[in-house]
Amino acid sequence: MDVEKYSGIIRYIGKSIVKIVSLLIAVSILSFILVSASPVDPIRAYIGEVGMANMSAENLAKLEAYFGLNIPPVQRYWNWFSDFVQGNMGSSLLYRQPVADVIQVKFMNSMVLMTTAWMFSGILGFVLGIVAGLYRGHWIDKLIKGYSLLVASTPTFWLALVLLMVFSVWLQILPIGLSVPIGVNAAEVTVFDNLKHLLLPALTLSVIGIANITLHTREKMIDIMGEDYILFAKARGKSTVSIIRNHALRNIILPAITLQFASISEIFGGSVLVEQVFSYPGLGKAAVSAGLSGDAPLLLGVAVISAALVFVGNLIANILYGIIDPRIRRGSAYE
Repeated sequence: MDVEKYSGIIRYIGKSIVKIVSLLIAVSILSFILVSASPVDPIRAYIGEVGMANMSAENLAKLEAYFGLNIPPVQRYWNWFSDFVQGNMGSSLLYRQPVADVIQVKFMNSMVLMTTAWMFSGILGFVLGIVAGLYRGHWIDKLIKGYSLLVASTPTFWLALVLLMVFSVWLQILPIGLSVPIGVNAAEVTVFDNLKHLLLPALTLSVIGIANITLHTREKMIDIMGEDYILFAKARGKSTVSIIRNHALRNIILPAITLQFASISEIFGGSVLVEQVFSYPGLGKAAVSAGLSGDAPLLLGVAVISAALVFVGNLIANILYGIIDPRIRRGSAYE
């Protein structure tokens, strides 16, 4: 392997990792400040109103010591950060389990949902953008553009409720929610059951994510098709498929990759609402539940893991630039 050839990329990855770590520390600090400023009392949420009414001052002090509320916030954050670096995210007050175990289960559920929606929206949006750009001004272009503008302005939770009402309530062909059938043992759950419960939430997320890719790819395709080298290729009698494959594809795929990886944060934000509507047991639903119950360890863990997912996604997009387009690899993009 020629190390010198890829030295720019290696240096870029090293600098990016340092930036990601710094940003994650900043995210953890900001999240801790927001959690500490929350009006939700973790003790009250933990034992309930009846428990608070019957709680003695001595037991209340013990609970405050257990939750670490009797020490200064700076010390409390440092204790959490020190444990987090060692792989200990604390214990979830809501689930009564280690935060790492809760996040592992919820993360896998969310990853299946978000990856399915992310890939489907990216591929379909890219194809629709190419078609709309090729047939600019035709009815198919107007149809695709109108659809994209419509779904771009549609609230995610509203679309989720509409799809839930149509396919689950009226037609009754898809389950109302959850990720597995109710009352079925885990060993008896089939792949078909998982896919059936996954379909509607993933469809909701992907429909929303298609718009940006479609509209941007359409505009880029229109610009590319007006270039001189494209007109020259047409004059030589090359087919539309050949022109797209050999000339247009590489020029329009880089912006599409940028948008696709940048949409990870949008997909995750949408998944929070979608998981709430469909009662899908993922990270988004766990974050909402943790916030409402004052579960600071779980909320901080979800915030850091989610931020890491977004940052790594953007890093992968930048690295892919050099792989797809050698001009960027030879240039100063990684310097």
